Amino acid sequence: MTPRDFLPGAQRSAQLSFSDQPAWIVKDEVSGGWVLQIGGVEQSHVDLEDPTHVVHEYLRRIATVLDTVWPRREPLRVAHLGAGALTLARYVQATRPGSPQVVIEIERELPTLVTTALPLPEGTELEVVIGDAREELAAMEGRRFEAIVLDVFSGEESPPHLAAKDFYLEAFSHLEDDGLLLVNVGDDAGQRFLAAQVRDLEDAAARAGLSGVWTLTHASLLSSPADGNMVLLAGGALSSREVDAWRQAWLTAGPHPAAVLDPAETVEAFRDRSCPQSR
Repeated sequence: MTPRDFLPGAQRSAQLSFSDQPAWIVKDEVSGGWVLQIGGVEQSHVDLEDPTHVVHEYLRRIATVLDTVWPRREPLRVAHLGAGALTLARYVQATRPGSPQVVIEIERELPTLVTTALPLPEGTELEVVIGDAREELAAMEGRRFEAIVLDVFSGEESPPHLAAKDFYLEAFSHLEDDGLLLVNVGDDAGQRFLAAQVRDLEDAAARAGLSGVWTLTHASLLSSPADGNMVLLAGGALSSREVDAWRQAWLTAGPHPAAVLDPAETVEAFRDRSCPQSR
């Protein structure tokens, strides 16, 4: 295949078999780069020229956490539960070359669509596993990661077997002692689902003997609940003596206005939120 035959980022599409939704890769005329749309909704953004250019706010916060908790350029073993357009995997490769990464994706057609239209950075070491995130992670018995990123939640429509305390406990068992679970939770204005996930993750962390849950988000979502995303953190890494310095770095890095809640503040922020019973 010659360069004339293949144009990276050329508009491509696929019909996803699990969700029965169409997926498209289209040019982003506003921010530049390329966008993955599923069912007409933007899911991911990729800048092929600069993989460190992360547009989505919640993903920028996750990238900043990885940058802060582990020394720069040090390879990390990262598991991504949910592929999207592999934006974070590209970021990790660009900032930490040689990082062994694995992605678990339930939509069989999606990784092929994404990597064909938007090739991964040279040297990317990425294992793609097709299947249910809980089942496939459980099958990796004895395998451990520094970071596990869970990015499959979308409010009350989220898979209930993943939005559960027992699954969080299973995920912790695949983390190194100083590892970190990073959970992106998208929710509507009521934030009922988010409140339930905070409670379940807090309970799982306590059962695993870990410190509580940290929350990173846009400050306005705490004072005036609206549609949006929050990043929840839990894991042995948060017992570090440097966590207060990390907190300041997370606030400084933004995106702004940023809010970073420690475990006590996280519990207080969601104490009075109406939410379903824990599973």
